[in-house]
Amino acid sequence: MMMEVVKIINDDLNKLLEIKTDDGYTIESVHYRKTLCVSSQVGCSIKCSFCASGLNGLIRNLSTDEIINQYILAKEEGLEIESIAFAGIGEPLLNWDNVKSAFEYFKSLGLSVSFYTTGFPISNFKELLSLNHDGVNLSLHSVFEEKRKSLIPNSHRISQLLETFKNHLDKLSKRKKKLYNIAYLLIANENDSYQEIDKLGDIAKELGIGVSLLKYNEMDFFDYKSVSDERYEELFLRLREKGVRVTLSNKYRTRKIGGCGTLMVNRLNCTAF
Repeated sequence: MMMEVVKIINDDLNKLLEIKTDDGYTIESVHYRKTLCVSSQVGCSIKCSFCASGLNGLIRNLSTDEIINQYILAKEEGLEIESIAFAGIGEPLLNWDNVKSAFEYFKSLGLSVSFYTTGFPISNFKELLSLNHDGVNLSLHSVFEEKRKSLIPNSHRISQLLETFKNHLDKLSKRKKKLYNIAYLLIANENDSYQEIDKLGDIAKELGIGVSLLKYNEMDFFDYKSVSDERYEELFLRLREKGVRVTLSNKYRTRKIGGCGTLMVNRLNCTAF
């Protein structure tokens, strides 16, 4: 299957690879440090209200070869890669057979492989949790059902996801639980209240896992705003004071070409522009 890198966008930390598929679509992969974030779909049907990746909906799934070829093409560009993150365009669980095959290939190379997922569909989420992965981040983004539904229209109820998570985590040692986190993207005046953050902390403590507290990258075609740096630090400390293992967005994820929700299909032709 013919694929090619048509453009590489650089900033001082990240490289975004625009990769053209043989049927003319452009997907995106991001390289930072020694990690490659790969896409699993052309577009996305989850349609998170803050995310550019789903603006045109789902166009099609990527084949196993197309997922693997993102790695091969990045290596041909001379990029050093030790880790793969299924954190690019698409919900990996909605292309599960192809994602699993690519996962097995990456693991056979000795690569570390992690996932970011909304947990939809839940049957595949259960299977993902049992894989020999190197990290699963459940993208929650709100602890209240109606709010999460407004941010992530196509997913399961929070109670279903957390029950599935708990059933798996209860079987694990404290060391193994360190592979699991709740990903929480802070959006000003949407999900950053003390009430939300305190409940998020309670959930993380009950499950015995950490929180990846992510900072929203503003985009011109969405009304959502990022929290201030001061608010970001305040909420981080509030969680930590509750005894929660919490990490902030690293410097690579706060870039316009590396942050949650900023990747898109056919960047120059997206309907949002």
